[in-house]
Amino acid sequence: MRCTSCKSGIMEEGKTSYFAQLKECYVIIENVPCLKCVQCGDVVFKGSVVEKIDDILDSLEKIVSKISIIDYNKVA
Repeated sequence: MRCTSCKSGIMEEGKTSYFAQLKECYVIIENVPCLKCVQCGDVVFKGSVVEKIDDILDSLEKIVSKISIIDYNKVA
């Protein structure tokens, strides 16, 4: 699959960190599966991963204050 940003790079499976700012806190989810461009580094998530990230953020928003760092592999 070609990168939709730079148009020349190839997207390869990899892992990345996802950052989100919620109402009362900041969340970093590490080791999130993604497709990453080898040329420009652009990242794309599959739909199932986005759904899981949304679920994680919904549950954390109710219990976390300030900063939370989560490992995707342990909560997915």
